[in-house]
Amino acid sequence: MVKLVIVMKTLKTIDKWCKGCGICVEFCPKNVLGLIDDKVTVQNKEECIFCGQCELRCPDYAIFAEENNYEQAGFNARQ
Repeated sequence: MVKLVIVMKTLKTIDKWCKGCGICVEFCPKNVLGLIDDKVTVQNKEECIFCGQCELRCPDYAIFAEENNYEQAGFNARQ
């Protein structure tokens, strides 16, 4: 029996840590992020490719990709 593990990522922000510098917005290759009231917001989450540029560039650690693992019963590979 093979176990199937599905990894889903979600882009998360911590508003109280964000200083609104916009570095993450500028480095996002898919234009997923924006600034509203000097805080980063995820505006187009479907387009995110989880490249990690926003997380890598943020000097305040206010944005990150959260990983969620889901296990699903698999199949017998010998059938």
